[in-house]
Amino acid sequence: MSTPAEHIVHVVDDDDAVRDSLSFLLAAAGIAAETYPSAASFLEALPTIAGGCIVTDIRMPGMTGLDLLKRLNDAGVKLPVIVVTGHGDVPLAVEAMKLGAADFLEKPFDEEGLLAAIRSALGRHHDDDERAVRQAAVRERLASLSSRERQVLDGLVAGHPNKTIAYDLGISPRTVEIYRANVMTKMQAGSLSELVRMALIAALPT
Repeated sequence: MSTPAEHIVHVVDDDDAVRDSLSFLLAAAGIAAETYPSAASFLEALPTIAGGCIVTDIRMPGMTGLDLLKRLNDAGVKLPVIVVTGHGDVPLAVEAMKLGAADFLEKPFDEEGLLAAIRSALGRHHDDDERAVRQAAVRERLASLSSRERQVLDGLVAGHPNKTIAYDLGISPRTVEIYRANVMTKMQAGSLSELVRMALIAALPT
């Protein structure tokens, strides 16, 4: 039995090992996948693609993951895109989310976290109500932050290291660490990438 187009994951990555690993992981989870060694090769196949979601690395030679997002936006393609970033690529991830990426994950990513993100992306058109509830919850947590905690959060979302945030706010890096820990606790975020996703989700229109 063929897999419906809306249930196929399109993996775009220039690393052969990564494509093979993701294909194996998805197959083991019962999720169909197609792989592409470059953004250009995916765009060549795009006219034959009727649905599903895209998982793309953000740093690729030639056309990057951000370039791919821009091309998809220009073409009016609405497939949900999950961007995979390297450590320290938070500013790129933020830009990707602003370009419409459904989610981003940092390498090395947790397999269950990736599968959860993919399943959410594949079922995105089914969970508008759930997403609205989640967005409201995140905004409620944001409202609980003090003004200084919100300033630190803004610095983190901008991709600034603690030292830069400390300099900009006129406080010590150690104090930034304390505020950062408070923000993580109040926002119920398990990682910096999760915290950034929450901040971006809260900023999206309802």
